[in-house]
Amino acid sequence: MPRNAVIRLPVPGATEERLIAGPAGHIEALLAAPLRALAEPAFAIVCHPHPLFGGAMTNKVAYTLAATAQKAGLYALRFNFRGVGRSEGRHDNGRGETQDVEFLVDWMREQLPGARAVLMGFSFGAWVSLRAAGCVRPVAQVSIAPPFGKYVGDQTVPERPPCPWLVVHGSDDDVVDYGQTKAVLDTYVPPPELVTMQGAGHFFHGRLTELGGIVLPFLQRHVT
Repeated sequence: MPRNAVIRLPVPGATEERLIAGPAGHIEALLAAPLRALAEPAFAIVCHPHPLFGGAMTNKVAYTLAATAQKAGLYALRFNFRGVGRSEGRHDNGRGETQDVEFLVDWMREQLPGARAVLMGFSFGAWVSLRAAGCVRPVAQVSIAPPFGKYVGDQTVPERPPCPWLVVHGSDDDVVDYGQTKAVLDTYVPPPELVTMQGAGHFFHGRLTELGGIVLPFLQRHVT
């Protein structure tokens, strides 16, 4: 895989654009630095929803995850999947996208030697980040409305992440069926920490502050 030179990190509290040479071409990304970094550094890779249905790193849930990670003292890297924005390559039904997540974890570890990785994702991005967890071995995993049927066809259900795992899903999700998600989650041993947001739809309209308020203490318990 191509390798990039170590870069200057953003100043505390700042977010900067990056164009990173990845496995299928350039990856467009936004790298945010916390106001106060943790004594033992950590970073979050944030994966956006399905690119064929308008998903991009500017998605409000993806932004909320990155901002929450930043608030917890982590660096946060949002990026566009293949074929979205300035990211090169073509949509690969989760396979190449998983490879890109693995690559970006390695890239961030080059920028922050010894830093711990956290994987975060929303919808299709949650599923991709789960696929990457076995290789990346994060210290924490955050999955928002992860699909286990829609978008992913008959692909194998990912193995359980080897770390504390938070899942947040709205009870009124009209895109990814809550009942199907819960049925799959119940097969994992141990099951993840599942928080059901009553009345919330797939995109958490009007509930993003509440969503961040669920994710933040999880990060504070398991990463900071």
